[in-house]
Amino acid sequence: MTWASKFTTALGLLLLADACYSAYEHSVLQSHRAASLSSLAASHGGSTTSLPIDIVIETVVATFTICLGMVLGTSKLRPIQWRVWAGKIEREGEAGFVNSSGKVEKDFIGNPFRLLESRPGFVDIRRQRREFAAWAKGQ
Repeated sequence: MTWASKFTTALGLLLLADACYSAYEHSVLQSHRAASLSSLAASHGGSTTSLPIDIVIETVVATFTICLGMVLGTSKLRPIQWRVWAGKIEREGEAGFVNSSGKVEKDFIGNPFRLLESRPGFVDIRRQRREFAAWAKGQ
């Protein structure tokens, strides 16, 4: 993550913590007010209050700020098609998979076609059967 994304995420977390604390204070104040005015609340059948609009707005803004910080910190998306991604690996090598901190990404595996290029050829079962039959007759 870059410093901008870390700062944005930290700012969003700070705003969210403040919104949570404000909501807690609001609920505590409402419970104390209800306890002190219990005779009035009992006569009206109890009343509940919702959160003030500024706490709700702060919570929404904090959530969007955290999301923005997380999105800013993600690495570049890879191509969806395997052949495009493998072609990029063959053309650019490790240099194409350096993240923002200057290190090669941890899931870089190198040439994905290495296994296909180094595998043995197909096995001819009929030829092997003839060779085995000739060997068995020779015994």
